[in-house]
Amino acid sequence: GVHFGHGTRKWNPKMAPYISAKRKGIHITNLTRTARFLSEACDLVFDAASRGKQFLIVGTKNKAADSVAWAAIKARCHCVNKKWLGGMLTNWSTTETRLHKFRDLRMEQKTGRLDRLPKRDAAMLKRQLSRLQTYLGGIKYMTGLPDIVIIVDQYDEYTALRECITLGIPTICLIDTNCDPDLADISIPANDDAISSIRLILNK
Repeated sequence: GVHFGHGTRKWNPKMAPYISAKRKGIHITNLTRTARFLSEACDLVFDAASRGKQFLIVGTKNKAADSVAWAAIKARCHCVNKKWLGGMLTNWSTTETRLHKFRDLRMEQKTGRLDRLPKRDAAMLKRQLSRLQTYLGGIKYMTGLPDIVIIVDQYDEYTALRECITLGIPTICLIDTNCDPDLADISIPANDDAISSIRLILNK
């Protein structure tokens, strides 16, 4: 299913070189291009990983969330798969403060200190911990800005991409026929709506 693009009306003309045909009102991605850019991305990732670089995988829409978490656990890297909080990278000092708070609360929960607090306080802190777990759980061990960011669905994660561009962090993007291929450092043209397609690319 990697070759299925969006409907022909929902396309970005810049994607023309990556499209091989139209079928039943849907653009078909040129898989030769997909294979070439995927191989280029793999070389970059392999090289960076062997030098101990830090990776962040971003994919927050429902279809991508599980695959992103699974890939991050498998590759032992960081991920954001629930919601991108604006300024997560560009305002790193605030994110770091939140991460410290998150680690402290987890520690207090593990040692049982939360249970020794008055019920109302404990409930409030537990609610806070659960929110932090949802949004920052995938980056809890991140100690600084990532070296490379892998983005599933450039269209949905535009805020994350803009932050990477602002900070000069290299990006690898999965782009469907409605995306702008010039924004990421490496753009892999592929179906970003099918779970099987997302998983195949991330697995590679």
